[in-house]
Amino acid sequence: MSRTPKDFFRPLAVGAPQPLREIPARPSRAIHFFDPGNEKMAAKVPDMVGTVDVLLGNLEDAVKAENKDKSRAGLVEIGKSTDFGPTQLWTRINSLDSPWVLDDLTTLVPEIGDKLDVIMVPKVEGAEDIQYVDRLLAQLEAKAGLERPILVHAILETARGVANVEEICGASPRMQGLSLGPADLAADRRMKTTRVGGGHPGYLVREDANPEQPDARRETFQQDLWHYTISRMVDACAMHGIYPYYGPFGDIADVVACEDQFRNAFLLGCVGAWSLHPKQIAIANKVFSPSVEDVTHARRVIAAMGDGTGAVMLDGKMEDDASVKQCQVMVALAEELAAIDPELKAAYDEIEV
Repeated sequence: MSRTPKDFFRPLAVGAPQPLREIPARPSRAIHFFDPGNEKMAAKVPDMVGTVDVLLGNLEDAVKAENKDKSRAGLVEIGKSTDFGPTQLWTRINSLDSPWVLDDLTTLVPEIGDKLDVIMVPKVEGAEDIQYVDRLLAQLEAKAGLERPILVHAILETARGVANVEEICGASPRMQGLSLGPADLAADRRMKTTRVGGGHPGYLVREDANPEQPDARRETFQQDLWHYTISRMVDACAMHGIYPYYGPFGDIADVVACEDQFRNAFLLGCVGAWSLHPKQIAIANKVFSPSVEDVTHARRVIAAMGDGTGAVMLDGKMEDDASVKQCQVMVALAEELAAIDPELKAAYDEIEV
């Protein structure tokens, strides 16, 4: 049986920080992954502060077994020596069935728990995974004397995880958001693709044949393998007041398709995506920031609607109370981003309604 509502926001350990009742809407357009055990990558971290919304020290799949201790120690050193300013520090720990995850948590929370904003948990399959991490974090936070709770982010990488997405989102007040993990999810579902995110040329629809020219070439249109999963993830996150993310796009060289995929996710409701290479940071920052044109239109609609009731005609289109709600989402996001991005602030400030 789950906790009762009156108990849900009580700390799970004596002396642990009070759980949050609302997850802060902090900009996280790009979650940039780096290996803390790679000296070349680690050396670049201080210079990346302020250029990316989230820096994530990765301890999981991309790190070889013999390098796990080195990467964990590297993240501790980076956390202690770096002033992250407006940039959030996240980490992806090893999976809960691995031999390294306990060392990840019992090392990172006491050493740099005051710097860590979010812990990303891979291969989450149900509420029980989140509740295990929740209790353990509370005990470690209490022991370390932390004043704020570390939040938790789950990756959907299995069919069971997708099937249980609503209970995962509501498993703990620590839940910050969800990310799509397409590669492991594809394997678990037995999907016939070896791509990491993105579409597939074989997943398509074809236009009808011309009866007068049955042998003529027929146009095909590539479809999105991940549309259903992202949509379900967005709904579950919106229901629980947390945030959905696209995840990785593995074809680093194909910046055009990466931008298209990120934009699809943005339009569906995602707030950001993973960055596996610095060039993807710029793509995510661009795509997950409302355009000046969209913000201009949104502000005009809000101004024209007055108290938000009724309906008006603006540029030949009807705008009503539902329009205002959509526009308020756009303007709120613009204001959040303007607070941390001087270039966007200058662009948005020039808008005249």
